[in-house]
Amino acid sequence: MSRRLGDLLVAEQLLSQEQLQQALVEQKNSNEKLGSILVRLGYLNEDQLIGFLSRQYGIPSITLSQLDIDPDVLKLVSAPIARKYEVLPIRRIGNTLTLAMADPTNVFALDDIAFMTNLNVIPVVASQGAIRKAIDRNYDTSSSAITEVIKDLEGESFEVVDEDETQVDVFELKEAVEEAPVVRLVSLILGDAIRRGASDIHLEPFEKVFRIRFRIDGVLQEIMTPPKRLEPAILSRIKIMANLDIAERRLPQDGRIKIRYHNREIDLRVSTLPTIYGEKIVMRLLDKESLALDLGLLGFDSWSLTEFKKAITSPHGMVLVTGPTGSGKTTTLYSAMTTINSPDINIMTAEDPVEYNLKGINQVQIKEEIGRTFAGVLRSFLRQDPDVILVGEVRDLETAQIAIRAALTGHLVLSTLHTNDAPSTIARLCDMGIPSFLISASVLLILAQRLCRKVCPDCKESYLVDPEALTIHGYVSQGKDPVPLYKGKGCQACNYTGMRGRMAIYEVMPVTQEVRDLILHGAPASELKAMTVSQGMKTLRQAGLQKVLEGSTTLEEILRVTFG
Repeated sequence: MSRRLGDLLVAEQLLSQEQLQQALVEQKNSNEKLGSILVRLGYLNEDQLIGFLSRQYGIPSITLSQLDIDPDVLKLVSAPIARKYEVLPIRRIGNTLTLAMADPTNVFALDDIAFMTNLNVIPVVASQGAIRKAIDRNYDTSSSAITEVIKDLEGESFEVVDEDETQVDVFELKEAVEEAPVVRLVSLILGDAIRRGASDIHLEPFEKVFRIRFRIDGVLQEIMTPPKRLEPAILSRIKIMANLDIAERRLPQDGRIKIRYHNREIDLRVSTLPTIYGEKIVMRLLDKESLALDLGLLGFDSWSLTEFKKAITSPHGMVLVTGPTGSGKTTTLYSAMTTINSPDINIMTAEDPVEYNLKGINQVQIKEEIGRTFAGVLRSFLRQDPDVILVGEVRDLETAQIAIRAALTGHLVLSTLHTNDAPSTIARLCDMGIPSFLISASVLLILAQRLCRKVCPDCKESYLVDPEALTIHGYVSQGKDPVPLYKGKGCQACNYTGMRGRMAIYEVMPVTQEVRDLILHGAPASELKAMTVSQGMKTLRQAGLQKVLEGSTTLEEILRVTFG
């Protein structure tokens, strides 16, 4: 079937023979369907694949995201069977059941479901991703399974006594943690977070409540509040998975968990922090497959992209990416390195932690507890004949000094810094103790960025706004006609928030000769900003407003993430 589908796609000129061979090689090493592999590799998008299958087999296609399915229809096909065959029952009319399928040629699935339901089954085609999301949404297996596991745990009687009163019995705790219900509960929480597309999981102990929240599209959402007495076992299970010391509850610890989920490899960075009511754990989810390492897909406007590419292809100098934690700085830097990576360039990185493994790039994990600091690793880099150096973060004067010296002696240096916008980065470097003449001579470009939520494409609708209402936010009116903007009215796909997914907005500040002169004379950030705006730079607010006018996001979202 895979070979036949591939040959048909090649015949339709939707795919090249080389792309088909590459996908077939990938398929040998996994259990994925060929269509899913072609979409994952970027050779086709889901709409193209669904359109082709619909035309080829004369089967209608369907959009599942806005569909409300009768619970009685869902009961006709159990959740395990729906997941096994990747199908979803949609409607029943008399003796006929309409079934959404990712692979409409799967006669085994059709026969099985016809036999189990005793109905005539008519297939319609939908994308594999849409079917998986619809199964999660409609069957809600994770929530019911979690509730079931918590019920199983109701009879358990393990607890950890406060260490101020008595010594923790580690052996008893390990036994409790290895109980099957606790293991299942933690696995379900992790699986639920991955399915929902969460970037972080927060497990938070309070006086009488134990709360679990997920950060989805940059916003924290409360997911569940398990019984308070399950807290020690859940937290200890996670610490064991991350190879942390479960007896140490007075000091912060950092660890890492690697899991495989539906043939996807997910890394979790685990951080524990003692609070007055127990240990808080935050896990950051790093999904390698969701990482788009293409500068053209990140959301740059043409001027900003040209200036950024010019800087990262320079033979020497420093490029700084700034923004708060979780603003996408790592993705931007990794995309930059992927763009310039080639066999004739030696790229070396010092990171804490190494978030993703990049082919052909020498990556070093910082470990300060053994003396492997940013400054120490940077000194070693300079003896390793590097062309490009990435410093995960400029945290102190010593690291900044070595990085700037490297930029002045024939190396391209990429790094990050925590500042509010691009012009204020200069003041931050001066505050760290770097002389202005060194900043002026070494820095090529500063990029500030933020992540904002996108309008849900499935429930997007337009509305008109008076241009004067936008003028106070920096919009330059083109006339008196109302301006069309967009918002999501809320649907199942976006959990009725009207927002789904995130994108970046950028403020790109090239350090031109005029800007260098201002830096040398100690000009304030406001003067630097005025100069760079006159030379073509868009501020974060202006870049955000442009995305609002394009219909990608909402005005409220841009006001939330940018400063006027």
